[in-house]
Amino acid sequence: MTSRGHTAGEPGAYVLGVDSGGSGLRVALGTAEADAPLRTVECGGPVRTGPRGIDAAHLLEQVLPAVHGLLAEQGTGGRIIAAAVGAAGMATLGDELRAELPGALANALGVRRLALAADAVTAYAGAVGQRPGAVVAAGTGLIALGTDLAQWRRADGWGHLLGDSGGGAWIGRAGLDAAMRAHDGRRGGSPALLARLEAVFGPPQELPGLLYPRADRPALLASFAPEVAACAEHDPVAEGVLRAAAAHIAEAAAAVCPEAKADEEAYEVALTGGLFRMGEPLLVPLREELARLLPRARAVPGSGDPLIGALRIAQALATGGLRLPHHPTLLCVPVSAPQS
Repeated sequence: MTSRGHTAGEPGAYVLGVDSGGSGLRVALGTAEADAPLRTVECGGPVRTGPRGIDAAHLLEQVLPAVHGLLAEQGTGGRIIAAAVGAAGMATLGDELRAELPGALANALGVRRLALAADAVTAYAGAVGQRPGAVVAAGTGLIALGTDLAQWRRADGWGHLLGDSGGGAWIGRAGLDAAMRAHDGRRGGSPALLARLEAVFGPPQELPGLLYPRADRPALLASFAPEVAACAEHDPVAEGVLRAAAAHIAEAAAAVCPEAKADEEAYEVALTGGLFRMGEPLLVPLREELARLLPRARAVPGSGDPLIGALRIAQALATGGLRLPHHPTLLCVPVSAPQS
């Protein structure tokens, strides 16, 4: 396949991966063949969200200078033959990106093969690759995504008010609830978590005024999740919060994991995202729940992150080997280059 005279495998033919997440935007430049990126760059803060969803102009303002700089580092004459842009919120807030990025990237970079993916899809590609299986991506929020390579199945990822059950904000809120119960003298309270609330946030009665006006309430709630994990070893209430979170995570994984046939090897369930850095206080009950709900699946740590996943999708586009199923909002491939 070609793009303005360049073919995958030729000198000067590059692929581009973009990861737009809640903490910022990253870009990776690679070739169609190499597993590792040639270079990665952090571009700046999170991309804005406006009335039409994720702001395409703001994303391009950050991405294009970074890509031009990366190409300049590689020497003259290089072009991007395929690109994949993964973005948090792409599935529900990506209409503007899907409308504007194909033309903008074609005009600015000569991109003729482009994939626009939800960050859960790039997390899947980074953790599982192009095999059937499932991924649970958990940080402040939580989403599970699985595929049998014919279709995608999604569970949760509905935000901290409607779901994200078992994610960082959910755990933090449950821990703060237990702390406030102890402060009030209500059943289910945890003096240990109350002490941690006071150490982190100050007087409990001032917490509503600190929390409710904040635009980043989910992140603030999630910041208390490590305190819950730290208390879990000696506090039964904190331990119970993590066991409940593990049950929610396993239920989401079970909802999306393909059902392995008797003669097939068990599918992998990859666990990726910052939440799992909590370690054993969460992972021990999670392994128990996964074994109960998915006895034939293998839980594995994610082998890559969403930026690597975006690069892998771009590489598959460049070589004509994309096996992950297309989807109007989860994995959209709006433009195809001419075959050669």
